[in-house]
Amino acid sequence: MIRLIFSDMDGTLLDEDGNLPAEFGDMYRRLKERGIRFAPASGRQYASLAHTFKPWQDELIFVAENGTMVMERGRELFSSPVDTALALDVMRTGETLTGIRSVLCGKQQGYLNRADNAPEFRAELAKYVTQSAVVKDFAGVDDVPIKMSFFDFSGHAEASILPTMEQYADRLQVTLSSTQWVDLYSLGISKGVAARRLQEQLGIAPDECAAFGDYENDLELMDAVGCSFAMENAIPAVKERARYVAPSNRAHGVMTVCERILAGEFD
Repeated sequence: MIRLIFSDMDGTLLDEDGNLPAEFGDMYRRLKERGIRFAPASGRQYASLAHTFKPWQDELIFVAENGTMVMERGRELFSSPVDTALALDVMRTGETLTGIRSVLCGKQQGYLNRADNAPEFRAELAKYVTQSAVVKDFAGVDDVPIKMSFFDFSGHAEASILPTMEQYADRLQVTLSSTQWVDLYSLGISKGVAARRLQEQLGIAPDECAAFGDYENDLELMDAVGCSFAMENAIPAVKERARYVAPSNRAHGVMTVCERILAGEFD
């Protein structure tokens, strides 16, 4: 029996316009009545996830920042900070990349430098980071770093950002989170690692969990559960790793599969 569902957000639960399915509230109510917990698992900031799920923010478990920060009822369950000196070195490297925007993600909020404080980037950033501040120097940030993120408007992050950031692969997890974003965070951490730690804390077996994903930062999550679903729009690597394929996010595939879970199809 499924007792816990993990779901990625962008390209998975959210539609092509970045909105929750209209039927999510009713579906969540029915899952809750059956004792099935729901955990958004995303590269997004915790504050962003809490805002999206505001009516249910005191009931859900949030696997935020690619698993580096896990929250419940406004309380930190666990996190994986990055050494400050290393985080600052990564941010300095990011500033050498032409046309690339940078965000230092802390436990409290996200930080961007003045050069990146342009309306078009702030509009894009707002989709993922609800709480942010502009700083003169990242070295002056009084926060605990948990992730460093870099953005390419052209959608070629795999070529423009990833090769440079792979120099940190022996010290940090370097992940292509979309065609536009590359994230760096604590080595060995992922949504899948966070899911396994939650399973241990809650006393829920992997076979009692389902997960949905579509991109590279969801690969380990597919391994952490018994019922793993790649979205129809997922990259090939996720489809290869997942046990099942769900309809696309455009077709509200997570909701479709949740109906099947409620019907006992995966018990």
